[in-house]
Amino acid sequence: MARLFDVIEPKLAGWIGRQAMFFVGTAPSGDHGHVNVSPKAPGDTLLILGPRTVAYLDFAGSGIETVSHLRENGRIVIMLCAFTGPPRIVRLHGRGRVVALGDPGFAELAAPFELEPGTLEEKVARCVVLVEVERISDSCGYGVPLMDLVGRRTQLEGWAESRLRNDPDGIRAYVRERNARSIDGLPGLDA
Repeated sequence: MARLFDVIEPKLAGWIGRQAMFFVGTAPSGDHGHVNVSPKAPGDTLLILGPRTVAYLDFAGSGIETVSHLRENGRIVIMLCAFTGPPRIVRLHGRGRVVALGDPGFAELAAPFELEPGTLEEKVARCVVLVEVERISDSCGYGVPLMDLVGRRTQLEGWAESRLRNDPDGIRAYVRERNARSIDGLPGLDA
């Protein structure tokens, strides 16, 4: 049976901060369209901003489903699983909004992520997703396997460097080309 929390208490916030990754789930409105679940990492790109407010830094990628769904209806769930230590799953259901790079308020929302110029995160950041959490729950997580974190993959950094090698606007060009529409045709990002 899931436990419900009124707020993200300090102990829960600490647990969330120790997780190596998280998942987000969204869906378009209506009976048609594709439900989307996306893995997000590293875990320190998810920050607790208040007792019922979280934000995560979203990076350029091959899809734009989460952003498109949020712009259409705002529904989102963030799920974290304990892959080490005691079993646990935490879900944060809420309403999200997207603040894209270049939008008013992006710099202020991105400030807590401490994006250092020239770092991978700074190069590939495309937006901040801000979530007002409406339901906070945890469950047993008995079915989640124990797993060891070996390290962070380096392919994203290599991809970013190759996009920027001959074009300082290479990542933004990729976002304009590949992230303008979701797989269901919903608007994405203009970059």
